[in-house]
Amino acid sequence: MIFWGQHKSEDFWALKDISIKVLEGASVGLIGRNGSGKSTLLKLISRILYPTTGRIKVNGRVSTLLELGAGFHPDFTGRENIFFNASILGFSRKEIKAKLDDIISFAELGEFIDNPVRNYSTGMYTRLGFAVAVHVDPDILLIDEVLAVGDLAFQQKCLKKINEFRERNKTIIMVNHSPKSIQDHCDKAIWLDHGMIRMIGSAVEVTRSYESYLGLNENT
Repeated sequence: MIFWGQHKSEDFWALKDISIKVLEGASVGLIGRNGSGKSTLLKLISRILYPTTGRIKVNGRVSTLLELGAGFHPDFTGRENIFFNASILGFSRKEIKAKLDDIISFAELGEFIDNPVRNYSTGMYTRLGFAVAVHVDPDILLIDEVLAVGDLAFQQKCLKKINEFRERNKTIIMVNHSPKSIQDHCDKAIWLDHGMIRMIGSAVEVTRSYESYLGLNENT
């Protein structure tokens, strides 16, 4: 026997009772287990998602590197996607042309820049996405763990660029599952647990508490 229209559902709050103020020029790391709400928070800040209740206030131009290929059209070439993606962020064609060579050089795609991105590897997607994100010169940069998929040399190149942003007093909010990376590249950290804030403080204090919670020993 089949019953129609009787599917049960329940509300699930990805984030609840969140209140955060990030000052200009701060570097903030979000840490917590999978499903704790880290990526959802970044999507809310970037206005990919909108809150059910409450409000989010953002001052400044935001550039995001949240999901591989987000904002890319698979049938467009890498070059075409640079123009497409940067225009979404509010850049004119003239402004994009002025930065085009720098973006292509940083992405290290060579002749592949004129191939459709549907043929790109995961690493190529990452390089192109990060290159566009950092060269549009945002006031706020949001990064969600995607650097973990790149090769070591490119990861170091990206981290160097992030540190340059910090020196220029740009605001950075990044998700990273590595406590050491949070300590190395962030001033403050926020530990999320089941969609709620477990702890806010210095990157070192928060990550050490998180490691202790997981039963990790940094000396092992």
